Amino acid sequence: MIEINKELVSRLIKSQFPQWSDLRIEPVAKSGNDNRTFHLGEDMSVRLPSHERYVPQVEKELFWLPKLSPYLSLPIPSPLAKGNPAEGYPWPWSVNRWIPGEKVSHDNIISYNQLAVDLASFLMELQAIAASDGPPSGAHNFYRSGSLTVYDEETKTALKNLESLIETSQFHQIWDEALQSEWMGEAVWVHGDIAPGNLLVTDGRLCAVIDFGILGVGDPACDLAMAWTFFDDEGRRTFLAAMDCDKGMMNRARGWALWKALITYDGNEKASAAAVEAKRTLDIILKDYAGR
Repeated sequence: MIEINKELVSRLIKSQFPQWSDLRIEPVAKSGNDNRTFHLGEDMSVRLPSHERYVPQVEKELFWLPKLSPYLSLPIPSPLAKGNPAEGYPWPWSVNRWIPGEKVSHDNIISYNQLAVDLASFLMELQAIAASDGPPSGAHNFYRSGSLTVYDEETKTALKNLESLIETSQFHQIWDEALQSEWMGEAVWVHGDIAPGNLLVTDGRLCAVIDFGILGVGDPACDLAMAWTFFDDEGRRTFLAAMDCDKGMMNRARGWALWKALITYDGNEKASAAAVEAKRTLDIILKDYAGR
């Protein structure tokens, strides 16, 4: 296990980017699982993969984000430099322009409806960018832009393990329906991890989208899972309508939300905020499915 701390980041900056060596370095609160992120002065951030499996994200973001940014009306990360393995850290890393804003929460948005409209607008812009040369679904993005069948065994194992905690029969039906349709359109750009931690707001409005490490091209259904993992009923309807979902797309998107909640939920809501959110998602999925 590699300890990624500000002392390591300071050594990396001093050895590879001495022009920035006098800038303050501080860890970013809630920087995510795939990468560790640090403030570098007031206007930059340092981003280091936390495990070898996340290393392909560095090159992908460095190459693709500057190409996508001109077509998007909201800011996305702007890579400034690539760092090399050194100082006991074995993988490439990056320096990026800092984007101000608060990570989305239930308490800092104007309304779910407004966020739904703003997020749908961003995703439609992203999907409109030519994607023929983009990276197809694969291990680099944990198959997020590909078929849900990749996670069939994992999902069914999770359902079996949860049989003593929750009623799972309905979830089997929801999952089976999600697997029955496929994306038949042209491959489009997919962020891959549309979630509150990767959406920034100022004054209650969406102001930026960050963390494109799971970027890929393919089926956009995975980018719609937030309809069940975050939005209220009205916001969910607004979001899915704005994304022009057909039945198959909605079933697959619901399947992505179900998969994520099932592999996160451990029944221990008293000890884990993640379990609380996962259970909330499972309850919303059931309620929404019953009310179709």
